[in-house]
Amino acid sequence: MKTISKQTHKGTVPIGKQRSYAEIVEFLDANWTPKEVQRTSCIQKLDNAFGSIAKKLHTIFVSGSNGKSLTMNFAAQLLAHEGLNVGLFYAPHILTYNERFCLNEEAIENKEFTDLANEVINRAAAEGLEADTLDILTMMAFVYFERNGVDVALFEVNEGDALYTTQVCAPKITAITRIATNTEPESETTKQAINTMLEIVQPGCHVVSADQSKLNLQTMHDITEQKGGIWAMPIRKLATLSYPFEQLHGRCASLAERIGEIFINTFVPKEKRSKDSLLAKQKGQRGRPTLEAKRQAELNPKKTLEQFWTETSNSLACRFQLLEKEKPMTLLDNANNLDAFKNLLLGIRLLHYQRPLKGLSLIIGCNNPDVELDEFLKLLRYFFKKTSGNIIVCPVEPMPGDQAQTTWDVEKVTNDIKSMKIKARSSRTFKEAYDHALNSVDERNGLVVIAGSNSLINAYWKLKGAKKL
Repeated sequence: MKTISKQTHKGTVPIGKQRSYAEIVEFLDANWTPKEVQRTSCIQKLDNAFGSIAKKLHTIFVSGSNGKSLTMNFAAQLLAHEGLNVGLFYAPHILTYNERFCLNEEAIENKEFTDLANEVINRAAAEGLEADTLDILTMMAFVYFERNGVDVALFEVNEGDALYTTQVCAPKITAITRIATNTEPESETTKQAINTMLEIVQPGCHVVSADQSKLNLQTMHDITEQKGGIWAMPIRKLATLSYPFEQLHGRCASLAERIGEIFINTFVPKEKRSKDSLLAKQKGQRGRPTLEAKRQAELNPKKTLEQFWTETSNSLACRFQLLEKEKPMTLLDNANNLDAFKNLLLGIRLLHYQRPLKGLSLIIGCNNPDVELDEFLKLLRYFFKKTSGNIIVCPVEPMPGDQAQTTWDVEKVTNDIKSMKIKARSSRTFKEAYDHALNSVDERNGLVVIAGSNSLINAYWKLKGAKKL
């Protein structure tokens, strides 16, 4: 069949062409809009072309500095336990674009991904729309979830992307994990960060946060009320996950629990709630339970939320993912800012308490220009005062879609670390860094940590020959 073309800012896009999976990936890689370029959003027109399906979805947006993907993962597990069909749109991905689209924690298969991408790309071209990769991926998520009849769709919203998505969505809940900036809570920079994250709030939208700063929470509260949203009590407790994840991810799990409670009790009709619900509010019982009720409770004990959390773990790759079968044991974490680095180093220390490590090698590289190197070096100095090990600083090759493009000056960072009496060396490639790490720790009881950039974790999996996570 003959195809026709439309001219866009990225070049000529054939209408009706059926691309292979590899061609789709190549197309998406090439069509990201750089951070410094003003995006021209066409998501509204693209959604209209598909019958305005976005607002038909029950959506939950998760924003914040860190822990967004984890919060969504925990929320999905809870909501699936409630019997709901749950869609998840993660951002970014580690190895393949498929990771961004999940139904009940299962990533989309290559064929369905390819067919869906072709449909959205060709529809945009037919409408003469200058859709970039974020527009295409977002629209793919709307179509995928709508056609699979999800009860609720959770979207990970990164800073700067909020307005484009909310042009077509009416989120039921907005969750803010935490606000991590290099300035004080009352500073204008912090307030601006909060304002940006809360751009997604619309009238009637429930807002909840796990941030621990009272000043930040008050700012969120005020903005929510100004926008006609409904402010929920902030998260204080840690969910009772297994060691050491309660200390690391407990607040994300608690935020996920609150998301689930709000959604089940506000937006799911009582007749559709699971009989074994952990989240639905129960009717108050007057008087003592009958003997029959007691007997049934003993015969069929109901799982509690505490039991749910002790049996639940993060099933999301590369977010403090411990590969215990590897020799030596390997830890992958996509931490790339100060707040996330603090959590990573805490996790390593907790692992060391649990099982003394015989050798620790930290492969690290970063392309986030917002990381204050002096503060990061202070974190390392404090950590290595109590834990022996070495650091290998590795160059980063940014992945398509990375907003930050400039890698650390590897030699300078290495020399700065050495000046603090920490064992450190630089490497030219990830493979060189990984080979040295393997030789520097005990094969059975050592630990290799890879962190600082999605790109480094991507390099690890490719070195291992992985095709998908």
